[in-house]
Amino acid sequence: MIAVNNLGQQFGKRVLFQDVNLKFTPGNCYGIIGANGAGKSTLMRILSDELTPTHGNVTQGPGERMSVLEQDHFKFDEFTVMDTVLQGHTVLWDIIKEKDAIYAKADFTDEDGVRAAELEEKFAELEGWNAESDAAALLSGLGIKEDKHYMLMKDLSGNEKVRVLLAKALFGNPDNLLLDEPTNDLDLDTVAWLEDYLSKFENTVLVVSHDRHFLDSVCTHTLDIDYNKVTLFAGNYSFWYESSQLALRQQQQQNKKAEEKRKELLEFIQRFSANVAKSKQTTSRKKMLEKLNIEEIQPSSRRYPGIIFTPSREPGNKILEVHGLTASVDGELLFKDVNFQVEKDDKVVFLSRDPRAMTALFEIINGNRKADAGTYDWGQTITTAYLPLDNSEFFNTDLNLVDWLCQWSNDSSEIYLKGFLGKMLFSGEEVLKKASVLSGGEKMRCMIARMMMTDANTLILDSPTNHLDLESIQAFNNTLQSFKGNVLFASHDHEFIQTVANRIIELTPNGIIDKMMDYDDYITDERVAASRERLYAK
Repeated sequence: MIAVNNLGQQFGKRVLFQDVNLKFTPGNCYGIIGANGAGKSTLMRILSDELTPTHGNVTQGPGERMSVLEQDHFKFDEFTVMDTVLQGHTVLWDIIKEKDAIYAKADFTDEDGVRAAELEEKFAELEGWNAESDAAALLSGLGIKEDKHYMLMKDLSGNEKVRVLLAKALFGNPDNLLLDEPTNDLDLDTVAWLEDYLSKFENTVLVVSHDRHFLDSVCTHTLDIDYNKVTLFAGNYSFWYESSQLALRQQQQQNKKAEEKRKELLEFIQRFSANVAKSKQTTSRKKMLEKLNIEEIQPSSRRYPGIIFTPSREPGNKILEVHGLTASVDGELLFKDVNFQVEKDDKVVFLSRDPRAMTALFEIINGNRKADAGTYDWGQTITTAYLPLDNSEFFNTDLNLVDWLCQWSNDSSEIYLKGFLGKMLFSGEEVLKKASVLSGGEKMRCMIARMMMTDANTLILDSPTNHLDLESIQAFNNTLQSFKGNVLFASHDHEFIQTVANRIIELTPNGIIDKMMDYDDYITDERVAASRERLYAK
């Protein structure tokens, strides 16, 4: 249990939030949402005692232990993977270190013997004899193979370190668990494992994430930072989003009577509750809406970018034909002899256990890389817009954003260019910022503006949700669902895949799986699972 009392935080004259009084209780998972800069990570730092608030305080239940997902990926470089995870249970780790130090003494005294006995008793109470096997199970679940469990952390790749630090946070069944962006650098299978793990976790969890499916799957409550307040709602992210959108529509209909608005909100809640009851998600086992106050539902102050793709011409019958494509990296085969034909209205997600496979395919069909073997052929009516995984080369310039965007435009007028930048939430003096100083999210929004200008009828998107906030992801997702053209994409965002794709092609070193089905059915289909294992095992 975590109690927040009269909490307030400001930096100079800027107030993030004030007068926050909340209690987070065991058995619940609280998703923290808010626009960029609203104070999500600041709140997490206050809760973890890393940052002293301007006002108020935070308390835990007596004797409770808090665990936090570490953000410093180099902090444990000189420790083994196993020891890093064990340090997640600070009490147990201190006992282990003190016990080892006593046993290492050359002049072992009677007092040392008494202390060692006390430590052994505490060690047993904390199930210390099972600690390494429990840590190994967490590591394996998060995709860290056994042969790496005793390697030094500094010898792991960046995304492997992230997984170990996540195992460290989960280790030892902490009473209060704080996770800031836990799905970063995780593949879809590992995210599913984490969703399942947290759904069975019986203590208190607070999480910040840009992964909507993850939030919907694990969260019983939503903590919204908006209007300089922190408001707690029963329900997951989708409920918060849909209800805030409904409230916004009602606000725009000024002539609607108060009683009609209330009735519409109540009907929405009943509908949502019925959907949740039928859901396979973990929130179906929670009384998500039991304490909802109708008056609490209000429009969000967030701004959503205007992502709009308008094809200048309709695609013909021939979209893309791929014959015998093969690609490898440093002698390692990514895929071979790939054959498929993209049909009209196809929105295809490409999957692989090796994400380099999707990037290689996209780079090949965009003419940026040569295949080891095979050919591809676009239809004559097809125009493409490509969002690459790595956009760094586009921003090695001191051009301001207007001049940067002008490089790809037939219309060089400032009004025209600022219109696209404005849709992507760049306004006023922001359009004169240098392209070289943009954040990751700002670069992605610029790349999307560049794509919108092309009026292409086929979009190729390599991990399009990377670096974007929830508002941009939601806007991007919504527009792709209604896009009147073809979409070829790769993503680690479950909700994005489920709501956009109508076809799935999985690339393996030994062939492809090609299915016309939605993603939820794909990952639960036993025949697909058998095919996947066979193709990856060859």
